[in-house]
Amino acid sequence: MSERSETKRPEPRTDGWLATRWERLNGPGRIGGVDLARGLAVLGMFAAHLLWITQSFDWFEPATWIAVVSGRSSILFATLAGVSIGLATGGRSPFAASAMATARGRLAVRAGLLWVLGILLIATEVPVYVILPAYALMFLLALPLTSLPARVLLPLAGALALLMPFVQVLLDAAPVWSTALGSEMSLGLGWHYPFTTWIAFVVAGLGVARAGVTALRVQMWLVVAGSALAVLGYGLGAATGSDPEAETASYLGALWTARPHSTGLLEVVGSGGFALAVLGASLLACRTVLVWVVLPLRAVGAMPLTAYTLQLLVWAGVAAAVLDRVGDLTGFRELLPFWPLTIGTILLCTAWALLVGRGPLETLLDRASRFAVPGDRSR
Repeated sequence: MSERSETKRPEPRTDGWLATRWERLNGPGRIGGVDLARGLAVLGMFAAHLLWITQSFDWFEPATWIAVVSGRSSILFATLAGVSIGLATGGRSPFAASAMATARGRLAVRAGLLWVLGILLIATEVPVYVILPAYALMFLLALPLTSLPARVLLPLAGALALLMPFVQVLLDAAPVWSTALGSEMSLGLGWHYPFTTWIAFVVAGLGVARAGVTALRVQMWLVVAGSALAVLGYGLGAATGSDPEAETASYLGALWTARPHSTGLLEVVGSGGFALAVLGASLLACRTVLVWVVLPLRAVGAMPLTAYTLQLLVWAGVAAAVLDRVGDLTGFRELLPFWPLTIGTILLCTAWALLVGRGPLETLLDRASRFAVPGDRSR
């Protein structure tokens, strides 16, 4: 859930604890724009969980703009997972065979731990669809692709994005999902974020990392191409009048929709493009003085697993203490938790990053993966 850039790791600082913490967050070993995008994705998921979003996004109605987080935040998160995998396996130049085997092994261990953590979070009964089980499966599916270059990965991501929604409609209609076993399978697989189609976002992120995510031309290309895809997907949805009723009426209706979390063709194209554009804009912003303005958001993005998990644990604790049941979504939202949780998370992550360093869960996963798969200590 965190990564180093493709540049060589700098020598450890020797001029004090605070200086080394500052270097970890702001030095050449991190890519600020990736952290910023990931921080936005995490806080976007907070908003999707904790706020009442009753209207669809409309450029001409500012009151609806909060709806931009619906579905798109989690797709941005999945795309950034691909970027993280790419950076952890060499960045623009994939590792050689031995180092790649070590990196893949460590990523596989992290995937297993993410899946276990996801199941534990589901067991809290907090009424959200926990993304971590799907995230873990997408990690595993991406591992065989980590030796491929950008010129293969990006077209592959495009092909998956165009083809898999046709299959996904059939998979979603399978009778197994309406059984008791199907309900448990859905939770264990994170089927609200179906890896069968969402792997396209991960492959796209991996391709971006291989293209050279720190290169200015790549960052500009992300904004332009991502915006074009977003306009295409959402524009077709608006022009053709896709709606939830049509989704249940026919195969074509289920396919031809941009509704958040539908995994329809237009959502995959539009939200995938949105994710690329946000990543590109974040990278460009961090080339300017804004990199310091958004430092607190970058701190959240430097420890996304900790931030995401802490939100759900605090939710479970408060709901258990105040409400009749943890699963009372309406009751919890009526407590107006979004701003306290969001501000608290930003402050805590910023203080932790500057005073301690890497997030606690990120540290745990890193150490566990290195213990399970020993290798070159410099990687």
